[in-house]
Amino acid sequence: MTTSGVDVSHAGPVATVTLRRPDVLNAQTTATWMALRDIGRELPGDVRVVIVRGEGRSFSAGLDISGGAGSGFLAEIGRLSPEDAAERVRGYQEGFTWLHRPDIVSVAAVQGHAIGAGFQLALACDLRVLADDARLTMAEVTLGLVPDLAGTKRLVELVGYARALEVCLTGRRIAADEALRVGLATVVVPRDDLDSAVSDLVAALLSAPRDAVVEMKSLLSGAASRSWEEQLRAEREAQVRRLRDLAGLGE
Repeated sequence: MTTSGVDVSHAGPVATVTLRRPDVLNAQTTATWMALRDIGRELPGDVRVVIVRGEGRSFSAGLDISGGAGSGFLAEIGRLSPEDAAERVRGYQEGFTWLHRPDIVSVAAVQGHAIGAGFQLALACDLRVLADDARLTMAEVTLGLVPDLAGTKRLVELVGYARALEVCLTGRRIAADEALRVGLATVVVPRDDLDSAVSDLVAALLSAPRDAVVEMKSLLSGAASRSWEEQLRAEREAQVRRLRDLAGLGE
């Protein structure tokens, strides 16, 4: 996977996915997205936490457009039929959406720039630990594009429609302190403390029983789309499963 600029390492129940193109601030290519997709597909079943990080000065400067926005794969997709083009993008989205899975908790460790696809990769994670030099930018509008790597729903869920619209339409940079204030960051720490802050968070996540964590994530991640009665029923059903499991009566 190193040829794609992505690698993964495992330490017990923790997998660390690292973008390794520091010379271009971890700019992403289609090979990056395919590698991320394959990592998700091949993730060992005993992994409970996935850390996503970027090597070097920045998390990810986003899409690698060194050939220009009108060339390369963007133009190639544009020449496909609408159906084929949508299917191609769906494959790229898979590199991000597996980080939503209920059986894992995903944590982005973000330093420096997280632009476009980089911002969306951070958004794909459940939690975001930001260094105080982090800068988040949804820059797709500057290329005449829209965010299409699973970032729009998560952004609206975190900051609301109006703020999400403003962020996407202006393509402005969001500093770490604002990210914390509006709910994009779980915590902001000095740059030198980023690794230790992520380690502390991961340790806290692993201290909870896995089955309870899976139920909790499913319960909370689906809450926004459920009615009050549906959410109350989901709580009851989840709790009954936990109680039966603790009593040794689970399936």
